Amino acid sequence: MDFAERSADVEIMDDLDCQGEVVDQTLRELDFINKWLGGNAVTLEALKRVLPDCGPTIRLADLGCGSGDMLRRVSVLARARGIKAELTGFDANPHIVAFARNHSRGYPEIRFEPVNIFSDEFKQLTFDLVTATLFFHHFSNDQLIHFFRQLRNQTRVAIIVNDIHRHPLAYYSIKWLTTVLSKSSMVRFDAPLSVRRAFTRAELEHIMAEAGITTYHLRWKWAFRWQLIIRAGQ
Repeated sequence: MDFAERSADVEIMDDLDCQGEVVDQTLRELDFINKWLGGNAVTLEALKRVLPDCGPTIRLADLGCGSGDMLRRVSVLARARGIKAELTGFDANPHIVAFARNHSRGYPEIRFEPVNIFSDEFKQLTFDLVTATLFFHHFSNDQLIHFFRQLRNQTRVAIIVNDIHRHPLAYYSIKWLTTVLSKSSMVRFDAPLSVRRAFTRAELEHIMAEAGITTYHLRWKWAFRWQLIIRAGQ
């Protein structure tokens, strides 16, 4: 297996018409993986760092929102801090959006939209904060460079990225874990491929430089995650 460059292979999840029980099972398992491998903590820790700069109200967008689990956690955090939050999850797959809506009924501050982030509709929107957990590895470097140039002009306070570090140990570990534990054929196929599509530090630094972003905080987090915080206007 060659880990020198990002893979361009397509994940099953990239099919925007993918639906049914396999998707539902995949979303449930991804929530489990994020919880027990520390993935949620990477995003929430970064969010706690920037919340003091937001004031008493926030408008937050979660890109590639999946089941909505991250937004539900953000909602709990905002409520605990007395912050009035308007939280929007975006996913281009309408079947995933339907799942997220169904599982977030007790959170009136959260809404979900089946909107493609590269659409003109999305370009018209502005936010205080943007989060993206295990999402940006689905796109090419060129797509990300273009998108980050756009996104920093749509964001008032900060952009928070939580994504995978491409590494042989990460690949073979998740391949073994999903083979043994997963009931989802999509997870067994997509999870190892996600690692191959993910980033080295140098690749993320290159994307930032090409997007014109010179000031940011990039940290390695367990287990094989990158935490990237981009302050607005920088």
